[in-house]
Formats: sequence, structure tokens, C-alpha cells
Amino acid sequence: MSRIVTYHNFHLVRPSIWPFATSISVFSMLLNLCLYSHRVEWAGLFLIFSIIFVLIYAGFWWSDVVNEATFEGYHTQEVQYGLRNGFYLFIASEVMFFFSFFWAFIHSSLSPSVWIGSYWPPVGIQVLDPFGLPLLNTALLLWSGCTVTYCHHAVRESSYRDVHLGFILTILAAFLFTLFQLVEYIEAKFDISDSVYGSCFFMLTGFHGLHVIIGTIFLTVCYIRFIFHHYGSDHHLGLEFAIWYWHFVDVVWILLYILVYCWGNSSVY
Repeated sequence: MSRIVTYHNFHLVRPSIWPFATSISVFSMLLNLCLYSHRVEWAGLFLIFSIIFVLIYAGFWWSDVVNEATFEGYHTQEVQYGLRNGFYLFIASEVMFFFSFFWAFIHSSLSPSVWIGSYWPPVGIQVLDPFGLPLLNTALLLWSGCTVTYCHHAVRESSYRDVHLGFILTILAAFLFTLFQLVEYIEAKFDISDSVYGSCFFMLTGFHGLHVIIGTIFLTVCYIRFIFHHYGSDHHLGLEFAIWYWHFVDVVWILLYILVYCWGNSSVY
């Protein structure tokens, strides 16, 4: 009996070790981060190794996806539709992640407990000036949102000179944002252990900064792929995902700047 072969437009992903290896490394990274925060002596070294392995395994996994999309032609319109829906759900999960920290900050500011003096910001906390580095970083992220959109339109119009310009300006703005955020942390007069204000502030800005770093890597990889002619005017799904992610980072920072740096820095009790 002859075998019946059914052709379809959906890609059945080949078995891969990289998702499992990446998840184990991420778990190890978070575990060692918790141990390091509790001053376990050897946790810092294992945290560094975990981060290195996360980057290595994720790089191999990313390489497989690029090969499937660019060289093997598996990412048909139906597959791209499914990937877009998956990324929508990922962004939704990120919204809920940040919502929990925003809720903790707003709740603590609207109803400060007696343990922090029934006052917000807590007595003894020297808050940051929202019109200093935070305002500059806000301008940088808004600018980067414009340049990355400019880059996207240039890709769709096959204007390669403008694409290079858009990528360079966006990545430069992202790098400066991270640099200024580091300067702000160094100059801050409080740390993560200074009451609920310090905890919420550094959790919000720290995780946002981590997302900025991830978004910068995402855009840099997309730029390298563009240089190697992986993108066309009608086939650049990876770049679209990077742009969506970057706009999400922009929106989170705007909310963070308004609620934490401006509104949260005055007494609301």
C-alpha cells in the first residue's frame, strides 16, 4: 500500500534540545539570583555561569528559528499568523507582570502603613529629581520609538540607507538609556532594602532596564540579519516582533515615569 503524503502550510518544528536547556538555565539563573540576594557566598559565581549559558542556549535556539524562516522557507503566511498571535500573548503576559509591581507601588503610596511612618515617600528617603536624568531617559526612549518606526517604514519601502540610519539611532539611544540608568543607580541615595519604596522602585526600574537590554540585543540581532539580507520588504517578521517589543518598553517607561518618578515622589496621603 502506497503511503499518502499530505502537504500543508504549517511547519512542524523538529525536536530540539535548546528550549529545554534554555529553561533549565533560566531556572538556575533565577535561583542563584535569589540566593545571591540573600548573600550566599557562591551564588554570584553560579549566577554569572547561568547567564552565560542562557545566552549560549538561546543563541543556538534563535539560530535554528532563523534558519527555518530564512533559508528553509517554513514560515509561511499561516505560520506567521500563529507566531504573531503567540507574540501578542507574550506581550499580554508582560503587561500583567509589570501591572503587579505598579499595583504594589500605587497601593503602598495610597495607603502607607504605620511601619513606614504613614507617610509617602517614607521618611528618610531622598527621592530622585524627575526632571533630571529620568526626563532625559524619557526623551531618549520616545526618540528611539520614533527612529525604530522610521526604520520599519524604510524596510517596507526598501530604502536601505534609511534602514541603517534608523537602526543605528535606535540602538544608540538604547545604549545611552542604559548608561544613564546605571548612573542614576550609582547616584541614588537609597537602595532596594530601604522600605517598600526602595523595593518597588528598583524592582520596577530594574526589570524595565532588563527589558531595555533584551530589546537592545533583539534590535542588534535584527540589524545584523538585515546586513546579511535576511529581510525583505514583505518578509521581516522578526523585525516586527522587535519593534512591538520596543514600543511596549516605551509605554511601560512612560507609565513608570509618570507614576513613580512624578506622582509617587510627592505625598499622596
